[in-house]
Amino acid sequence: MKPVDPSARRIANIHQAAFTPFVYPDGLALGDAVLQLDDTVELGTGFHVYRMPPGMTTRSHRHNGHEQFLILEGELHENDGTIFRAGDLVFYRDGTEHNSFTPNGCLLAVHIAGPEFPVD
Repeated sequence: MKPVDPSARRIANIHQAAFTPFVYPDGLALGDAVLQLDDTVELGTGFHVYRMPPGMTTRSHRHNGHEQFLILEGELHENDGTIFRAGDLVFYRDGTEHNSFTPNGCLLAVHIAGPEFPVD
């Protein structure tokens, strides 16, 4: 086996790397940010690390494909009253609608199959 070509690998430490602010297609920015190494897919899709600042609420949205995430730090409150804490691994089926709030900020490892759709 030959060594890995440096151009074929990217490495980032989630505690030291710069996150990219997330901006919705309509220009709305809520203060959340993404650390994503795969630049062949849209920011916030595929596998990434997602940071929400204290007090942030996500837009209500519908999933376009399954979403899975692991809470790394903090806690996340769902619109139905469910509270996820560090160590919780969560799966949402394609088509699920929800929104989330974090009182003190949180950090998640996320895999999203495709861009989400806003829901009124």
